[in-house]
Amino acid sequence: MSAVEVTGLPAIGPAVITLGVFDGVHLGHRHVLAATAVAARDRGASSVALVFAPHPDEVIRPGVVVERLLPPEVTLERLAAHADHVVELRFDDAVRALDPEAFLAALGPAIELRGITMTPDSAFGRARAGTLDRISEIGAVNGWECIAVGPLVLNGSPVSSTRIRSALASGDMGEASSLLGRQPLLRGTVVHGDERGRELGFPTANLAFAYRPALPALGIYLGRVHVPDRGVGPGHPALVSVGVRPTFHDDGRVLVEVYLLDWDGDLYDAVLDVEIEERLRPERRFESADALVTQMRMDEADARARIG
Repeated sequence: MSAVEVTGLPAIGPAVITLGVFDGVHLGHRHVLAATAVAARDRGASSVALVFAPHPDEVIRPGVVVERLLPPEVTLERLAAHADHVVELRFDDAVRALDPEAFLAALGPAIELRGITMTPDSAFGRARAGTLDRISEIGAVNGWECIAVGPLVLNGSPVSSTRIRSALASGDMGEASSLLGRQPLLRGTVVHGDERGRELGFPTANLAFAYRPALPALGIYLGRVHVPDRGVGPGHPALVSVGVRPTFHDDGRVLVEVYLLDWDGDLYDAVLDVEIEERLRPERRFESADALVTQMRMDEADARARIG
């Protein structure tokens, strides 16, 4: 695989492409990427994933910030395992205004199209005019093929980012993980908080995010942490709190706090990768700090039992 290309449009030559946002790089995405790789091999070409950035919804609806299943840089890293080339393509008003023919023409001469893979419900170009049928017509005129890839169905429904977000919102980590093909991941930087956890005997790492993550339902979770520059993990067990801390105050802010089991050290300014395995319980308000501490000890015992 080539290194991830994140700027410009590199000279690639003959290629079969697929394009989208690929948030989560979930099993459905990998299904399309695998079909792209096969089609490219059959045509003596490279497989290429074109990734729109920022998210088109953020351009089409100014002020909207899309909640992401993965940090954008991790999306690119994971895509590189499934395509010969990964190209981040800036999506702006100028690109948005291009009709499908003009958009595809703009890919040349860097990319010599040998094919495009699309699902039946995907579309691109101005007003989403580039449907599978329309792209098939354009390809027939220009000597390449639009390859239809059916959806990947799991447990009776197509795998999709929307379905994964719904699973996260309900706290169903099993469903989310099965659709993603791995545990949901949060990547955040440890910042100073009010040190409430330390006062209670459970020092937590408070996370700030460079992107807006799609968070699971409020609650306490068993997680696994990796902090390469502090020698933690991968796979170090932790309790993860996603909540508003109603026992003390609730200003509406959802905080993510991580308590590493059997570890003591300085994590400030470190970047934590946190994989969420399962929900232990929903968040709730306690009548006192002592009652909360008692529950936290029970949560820790529960986590250790599940770790086995």
